[in-house]
Amino acid sequence: MTEAYFTNPLIFLIKTLFGLYITLVVVRFLLQWARADFYNPISQFVVKLTSPVLRPLRKVIPGYAGFDLSAVVLAWVLKACELALLSMLMGLGRNPLGALLWALPGLVSLIISIFLFAVLIRVILSWVNPDPYNPAVMLLSDITDPIMRPAQRLIPPMSGIDLSPMVVMISLVLLEMLLLPPLRLLTGSPF
Repeated sequence: MTEAYFTNPLIFLIKTLFGLYITLVVVRFLLQWARADFYNPISQFVVKLTSPVLRPLRKVIPGYAGFDLSAVVLAWVLKACELALLSMLMGLGRNPLGALLWALPGLVSLIISIFLFAVLIRVILSWVNPDPYNPAVMLLSDITDPIMRPAQRLIPPMSGIDLSPMVVMISLVLLEMLLLPPLRLLTGSPF
């Protein structure tokens, strides 16, 4: 009992701190992927928090085809470190190579979750009709537009109701259901 008493809060802290920073790094990658406005105050916040670690990495890991590969590698290594620490704390052993593999489904799941929440928040905001020039609204549009546009072309609004977010969210959940189990099986992920 006393071991779990101290282990559970430590696991919570590791998951929270690593999770927040990994999410920021992935969001920075997605902002670049979506060609979002980097002068947006929220984008600037993300850039300022991630640049100290990414700047030296960029000297070693160059970008490719306009994609910041250093952000992908950083997110992958951080996720692997998180999973390695968690596996040690949970008594699953020390397997740094395994943690590198286990990080792959974790990152895929995180990316899908970011898109799901962004689309959901965008839908909720559409009900209250916020200022379209609000930095948060503009950023949500920038991130979700690349995945929303194909659905909007496929299903135009009917009687003023846009059903494309529902199609995108269903597609993302299906993608997660079809992609993650085989990925976890291939990598041997216990998480």
